[in-house]
Amino acid sequence: MKIFVRERRRSDKGEKKPRFRVVGVQGGDLKIYAKRIRKVELTEIAEHVGAEVVYLTRDGKGAEGEKK
Repeated sequence: MKIFVRERRRSDKGEKKPRFRVVGVQGGDLKIYAKRIRKVELTEIAEHVGAEVVYLTRDGKGAEGEKK
């Protein structure tokens, strides 16, 4: 099982807000109801269900979803 997540754009280190957003889950029977999740919560969930956490990279520009 894999859990795909990406780092939120408006989150900074040391901020008291969840830094990651779950993009998708492959395999298994896992439903995540939170829109944003903390890394500690994410790793604990992955340990309990035997999943691998895949961190998706961003291009850093934010231009992919831009309207032309």
